[in-house]
Amino acid sequence: MAFIDFDTIIRQAWNSYDASREIAHIVDISAKVSTNHVYRISLKDKNYIVAKLSYFGKFEHFVEDHSIINTLSNNLPSPFENFLARSLMKGNKLFVHRYKSEVIDAWVVFYRPIHIKNKLPKRLNKNEIVKLAQQTAHFHKACDTVKATLPKSSKTMQDDIHDLLDILDDKSTKYEYPIHRSLIREHCHLFLDNYKSLGGDKLETIPVFVDWNIGNFSVTPNFKLFSRWDYDWFRMSTRMLDFYFFSRVASDIGDKTVFSYNVDVMMEERFIIFLKAYHKIFPLSELEIRFLKESYRFFILNYVIKYGRFFFHEIFATKLQKEALEIHLPTLDEKFDAEPLLNALDL
Repeated sequence: MAFIDFDTIIRQAWNSYDASREIAHIVDISAKVSTNHVYRISLKDKNYIVAKLSYFGKFEHFVEDHSIINTLSNNLPSPFENFLARSLMKGNKLFVHRYKSEVIDAWVVFYRPIHIKNKLPKRLNKNEIVKLAQQTAHFHKACDTVKATLPKSSKTMQDDIHDLLDILDDKSTKYEYPIHRSLIREHCHLFLDNYKSLGGDKLETIPVFVDWNIGNFSVTPNFKLFSRWDYDWFRMSTRMLDFYFFSRVASDIGDKTVFSYNVDVMMEERFIIFLKAYHKIFPLSELEIRFLKESYRFFILNYVIKYGRFFFHEIFATKLQKEALEIHLPTLDEKFDAEPLLNALDL
């Protein structure tokens, strides 16, 4: 990508929001895996706010998602009433600044600072897995409680997969992996067929954040969820989209700097421990457990294959896409077996 002066875009966004308060300085506090940019903005009045600049996905979805999240953050019952970072409003609307040029279409949203406590250990013990599962169940239950009060979402899993198929069929698209087009197309159709045959339209829809990497949220010393601030993959969908990342958090290998999106973690005994503890609080259905494979397939197709080079830095995107196309998708149907999970939950 050509050089882009992101600081200038942030300053333009702030001046559009409130030119009466001057910026003292801007510090880039971005994670080094994602292409998104996060900044701490110190104001001359001694206050500070956080800015996020994104060019991942579509502008309309970005605004829609943050509007839903803001309503969710206000409507969540105790103990999650202060769990989510809130975006700044201007008047009675969420403030989003859009910057368009020949090089980039980028969007800026501002957040109120949120308190952070402890990050999860890189590898959880079994007791910690149970505590995290219980907290996740309570959070999902709270989200389910208020789902009827949230703005409508236009995104669906099927639409995202059809969009990927359109990209594959577009002859003008210089797709990075032309020799894998048939494989990607095959798995898109497998997802759509399995969604229909399993009865995916019967799955309940709640707010899900999908990426529960341990760098995206904090917990109290006794493992209660305390704060969450990363919304890159937020959507209204089945709660099963959250479970792949929780299987990664619970996995025996733990959090690693060099990582892979393998499906094997959902077959570990440690993930079954997570599922059983979750199930006692917010019971899962047979359909949901059987849909876990399709939620993983969707994650690989949509976030790794379709959006990987827009979201991950190139060095990570190349590795993750190569592994997905050469290992994870070709072996998915033989590696994932819902039966041990169903048996463990007596479903």
